[in-house]
Amino acid sequence: MDNKILTTLEYPKIKHRLWQHAATTLGQNRVEALLPATELEEVKQRLQATDEAYKADRLKGHAPMGGIVDIAASLHRARIGGMLNSAELLDIATTIRGARRLKRHVEQLHEDDPIPLLATLAGQLSDARQLEDEISACINEQAEVMDSASTELASIRRELRQGEGRVREKLEQMLRSSSVQKMLQDAIITQRNDRYVIPVKQEYRSHFGGIVHDQSGSGATLFIEPETIVVMNNKLRELKVGEQREIEKILHRLTGRVAEYEQELIVDLDLLGQLDFAFAKARFAHELRGSLPRMNDRGFLKIKRGRHPLLSPDSVVPLDIELGNNFTTVIVTGPNTGGKTVSLKTIGLLSLMAMSGLFVPAEDGSQLCVFDAIYADIGDEQSIEQNLSTFSSHLTNIIRILTSMTPKSLVLLDELGAGTDPAEGSALAVAMLEHIHRTGCRMVATTHYSELKAYAYNRAGVINASMEFDVQTLSPTYRLLVGVPGRSNAFAIAERLGLAKEIIDHARGEVSDEDMRVEHMIASLEADRLQAERDRKQAEELRREVEAQQQKLQEQQRRFEEQREKLLEKAQEEGRQAVFKATREAEEIIADLRKLALEEGASVKEHKLIEAKRKLSEAAPQKQQTKRPAGAPTPQKIGAGDEVVVHSLNQKGHVVEISGKEATVQLGIMKMKVALDDLELVHRKPAQTKQPQQAASLKRTRDDQVRSELDLRGANLDEALIEVDRFLDEAFLSNMGQIYIIHGKGTGVLRSGISDYLRKHRHVKAYRLGNYGEGGNGVTVAELK
Repeated sequence: MDNKILTTLEYPKIKHRLWQHAATTLGQNRVEALLPATELEEVKQRLQATDEAYKADRLKGHAPMGGIVDIAASLHRARIGGMLNSAELLDIATTIRGARRLKRHVEQLHEDDPIPLLATLAGQLSDARQLEDEISACINEQAEVMDSASTELASIRRELRQGEGRVREKLEQMLRSSSVQKMLQDAIITQRNDRYVIPVKQEYRSHFGGIVHDQSGSGATLFIEPETIVVMNNKLRELKVGEQREIEKILHRLTGRVAEYEQELIVDLDLLGQLDFAFAKARFAHELRGSLPRMNDRGFLKIKRGRHPLLSPDSVVPLDIELGNNFTTVIVTGPNTGGKTVSLKTIGLLSLMAMSGLFVPAEDGSQLCVFDAIYADIGDEQSIEQNLSTFSSHLTNIIRILTSMTPKSLVLLDELGAGTDPAEGSALAVAMLEHIHRTGCRMVATTHYSELKAYAYNRAGVINASMEFDVQTLSPTYRLLVGVPGRSNAFAIAERLGLAKEIIDHARGEVSDEDMRVEHMIASLEADRLQAERDRKQAEELRREVEAQQQKLQEQQRRFEEQREKLLEKAQEEGRQAVFKATREAEEIIADLRKLALEEGASVKEHKLIEAKRKLSEAAPQKQQTKRPAGAPTPQKIGAGDEVVVHSLNQKGHVVEISGKEATVQLGIMKMKVALDDLELVHRKPAQTKQPQQAASLKRTRDDQVRSELDLRGANLDEALIEVDRFLDEAFLSNMGQIYIIHGKGTGVLRSGISDYLRKHRHVKAYRLGNYGEGGNGVTVAELK
């Protein structure tokens, strides 16, 4: 890739921003050497590394890169036999420790969420823990060789400390002497040339023996080593030489150990550089708010809301463009400062970034291509000094592009044909565009020439585009509109600025009819586009409203389902409690039955069994009433004595009494209150003829209790018939539809007599023996008229 073109597209600025995110010099060196790749598989692998590092950063934060430094020079010196100093050895130890920490970080990430490429790189890092421990045992964090590095060094340093203590003690004795104090400039002990001295006044030099090692700048003070400590200082000097010799032995030994690991550590440095580079690309992607582009090698570009990475994301206008599918060449027209050059650079720079393995500042789903080369001729045409030399410079660049490009190249040309005579420039531009287009490469070119608009209409695979311009505000919007050629807008701008109308009309007359038709056609296209844009925005708003409403309905349905589940759980719990209660009461009734059976011998009286069954029926949990089925007929007016169906129980019965919105209904031997809207009329009781006045002398109040059953057990036939007659009259007056006469089984005399009497009675419509559950042969059931 041509360095000049990379500079033109501002690629080095991208690398500089990426360089700032590298944590080590190893990663920074990789950034400096970065160039776009031209093979699809290599680009995909680069992007995979960035994507995995991006995921790792999002899940666990920044990777630990502390302590890792570039130790390549130290490793080289160790290999050729040089001696490393303590600081270099400390760097090697910290780098080994940092590599182990980074390896553990990546492996833990890989276990939680697979990042196979980075895990493979980290897995290749060597385990040089033994070398790290050996260095750490000899050199502390301040890069000083510790006493524990060897027994000999510990012994020497112990003697040194003792000897220094004796020297200082001797000198302090001298400082305390009154005869010596008057000769001293200051009562202090200091060092010169690694020997202990004291400051003596110049005038007492002849009175003070010893060796002069230094004097002050004014010459008033001499730093003298007294004769009494010369021998002691000599001993200290010998010990320090021994100390240095022992330190060098230790450093030589450690350097030899480093040389043994040299090849492994060189490989580790390369791996650490790759990992740091990947995490730097991930951090740069976060800064750009970038996304992973889909890559291809078939010359297809589809940038969705792409932004120039060097411009502020809050002010830049996003770019949408597709190239390489229905058309391979885009010709962009429009006024200066409208954003044409920025659009060109954005297309080229995003392509270079993707080919370098970087995320691009565009929406998800953007597609970019791996080109074999990107060529660009982009110059600043804001100056009015367009002359032959400028034209020659542009033409030289284009000639170089024409001789180097291939069908797999991307060509970006800014202001093609500018800088010379318009007629010749436009003709030359059309010829060059045609040649490049026939080559089959992908091209985006900007121009002012109207002839190129017509060229785009007449060529398959070529399409017009323009930079939108707001005539109302006389300012560009910087939006690229593909499919719509640009207008000059000169007349509109002049009119808005106040140029006389007759001058503008005269100017319009100078424009050829063909050019005016083109302008009108462009204006019509732009009006259609604006209308389509408004329709699209309206449709988008409607779609958002529908989605919001749908989301609201889904939320309501979710809450309804949750409430329904809660109600079902509550109902089930209440049902369990009711069943438990009924079971307990049933057990109590059964226990009573057993007790009765024991008390009365082999059997229990029939009327006692009937009473027990009634208690069981009352103990059973009542089914919750349900609403009338959908589509059921409109309820009719129901009166006492009518035969009805109770929907909630799915049973027939007779209405005994109406009270407000409720009715008392006789269901077999049970009587219960039911809501009127739960009843459906089956058969209405026929209207009764009026009785003579004297028959109405019997009055009953609403509070009188009229039972639907008569117990005659133990009575003789005559007494029973009197009671039956009275009971039938009361039931008839109470509008009962059905009554129960309990006579027991016994010998059957009472049953037969009651049956004969009921057959002839005027109020009895029909009668029968009781069914199973009603008392069987021990009960006679009569239906009243």
